[in-house]
Amino acid sequence: MMTPFNPNLAATFPPPVMEARRWIEGKVFDADRPLINVSQAAPTEPPPDEMRQAIADVALHRSDAHLYGPVLGLPALRSELARNISRRYGGSVQAEHIAITSGCNQAFCAAIATLAGPGDEVILPTPWYFNHKMWLDMSGIKAVPLATGGDLVPDPEAADALITTRTRAIVLVTPNNPTGVEYAPSVIASFRDLARRRGIALIIDETYRDFHSQPGPPHDLFADPDWHDTVIHLYSFSKSYRLTGHRVGALVTAPARLAEVEKFLDTVTICPAQIGQYAALWGLRNLDNWLGAERQKILARAAAMRDGFALLARQGWQLLGCGAYFAYLHHPFDLPSDDLARALVDQCAILALPGTMFAPNGAAEGERQLRVAFANIDETGIAEVQKRLTSFHP
Repeated sequence: MMTPFNPNLAATFPPPVMEARRWIEGKVFDADRPLINVSQAAPTEPPPDEMRQAIADVALHRSDAHLYGPVLGLPALRSELARNISRRYGGSVQAEHIAITSGCNQAFCAAIATLAGPGDEVILPTPWYFNHKMWLDMSGIKAVPLATGGDLVPDPEAADALITTRTRAIVLVTPNNPTGVEYAPSVIASFRDLARRRGIALIIDETYRDFHSQPGPPHDLFADPDWHDTVIHLYSFSKSYRLTGHRVGALVTAPARLAEVEKFLDTVTICPAQIGQYAALWGLRNLDNWLGAERQKILARAAAMRDGFALLARQGWQLLGCGAYFAYLHHPFDLPSDDLARALVDQCAILALPGTMFAPNGAAEGERQLRVAFANIDETGIAEVQKRLTSFHP
């Protein structure tokens, strides 16, 4: 007899991207109609050559880069990111507010570990980012879904009605994964005010901040001198600098909370990987222009998705959200989206994630929605995805 599993871990769902990859195992696609993979929101190209050279130089010439480093990250990277955030948001953030983590997912896990325990509650707007839900499940923390309206923007008043004595945080992701929707500064400020008034945390995950459509600050949270009494900010270098395999993220919060974060990180990874941290530091110092060009590419792809959607719209598809790496679609067919996603593999050679992976079990809206992560396909590829979708029939 097998020894028992942790029931919290066993109760959560399999990793969605890995689950989707199993749908294509053993399948062969025609050379003239290859598989288009729009399932994962991660760059598939390596970092720019100059950064790769910097990584090689570190690996060859910095002996300490192969050793354990500080648990909260390289001091130089923490300072550089503090300057970057202060400049970008027009606020005041110091190195003492920043922990470098092994990816942004770990930053979320660390933040939650300092806030909540079994039986507590965290509010997640839906559609939610599935790894957030999975970590709450694994931790024995109740994920309280906050339904969003037709614009996919959460409502602070609706969130207020969900807060109980067990609520520890509200989580916002903007630009949003999976929908691509960007939350207005006024909405974000209202959630900050709500969280402060109710004595809970506002966790704001800005993994895709560098692909925001607006050129100015996406919010003014850091302009508030007391921001750290309520706000926990999460960031990722993976998408911005194509460092996904190096696993470099960040958590920004009060120094007192970082003392608790340090306990978590020391136990889980001891320290973030040093070579990736040096790469992120080099990127912050040298790649502003390159990153600006990357942002323009992503904005052009989002525009192509919107501009080419007319034929799909005539067939009953709806473009619910489009921004950053994502288009979030409402499909017109009388079948749940998980069945649709599998059928798209066989009939259209498209691998996309169904809305059921971003919604509570049995939620009607999830069964009619589909996420398309278009960051790795150019405008021609986006047009091909749209063409193939128009040819689908259940």
